[in-house]
Amino acid sequence: MARFKRILLKLSGESLMGKQGYGIDPERLAEYARQIKEVHEMGVQIGIVIGGGNIFRGLSGATKGFDRVKGDQMGMLATVINSLALSSALTTEGVANKVLTAIRMEPIGEFYSKWRAIEEMEAGKVCIFSAGTGSPYFTTDTGSSLRGVEIEADVMLKGTRVDGIYTADPEKDPTAVKFDDITYSEILARNLKVMDLSAVVMCNDNHLPIYVFNMDVVGNLKKVMEGEAIGTYVHP
Repeated sequence: MARFKRILLKLSGESLMGKQGYGIDPERLAEYARQIKEVHEMGVQIGIVIGGGNIFRGLSGATKGFDRVKGDQMGMLATVINSLALSSALTTEGVANKVLTAIRMEPIGEFYSKWRAIEEMEAGKVCIFSAGTGSPYFTTDTGSSLRGVEIEADVMLKGTRVDGIYTADPEKDPTAVKFDDITYSEILARNLKVMDLSAVVMCNDNHLPIYVFNMDVVGNLKKVMEGEAIGTYVHP
């Protein structure tokens, strides 16, 4: 029995690089697709947002002379590339799916609408939401929060390369302590860099919990859905 009926899965674009250090690692992509298939077969309705940091990040581009708006638009297109790659990998695994875009670009993907997304998920398809919010100055964290609220997800599952939220960056501070459970208010008070401030506030205001876990460990997504405590649960 799955812990949640409908989820918004946020995947890191940078994690798609795998061992390559750039672009899309076919092995990591296939691992993600197989994990998603496992949960899909549990009857869970799945919406996915994937970042584009493995290809281009608008904010870092702006520091190198790119116009911020154009840089963010490039970042949106990077998320479309990753979404198409994930769609292809899911199709290979026999998982019906649909790519929806926040910017019109048929026939690459269908233009996003809440009702179309819910209709497709209820029909058994995995929906992949690409191109962020369609507007500059918003990250895929905020885009994930927005889509999670819109599709009325039970939870946002934030798949990262770290197994939860810590008092500090565990990759830099060996004394960092992991939280099993934390409120949005405490995240804000401690200034923890879980997600963008706007994303945290949106989830808090709309009572959308987040579960942060390590997606790069094969089998973890299913463990989360089965209720195993392997990450950090964030709630209002």
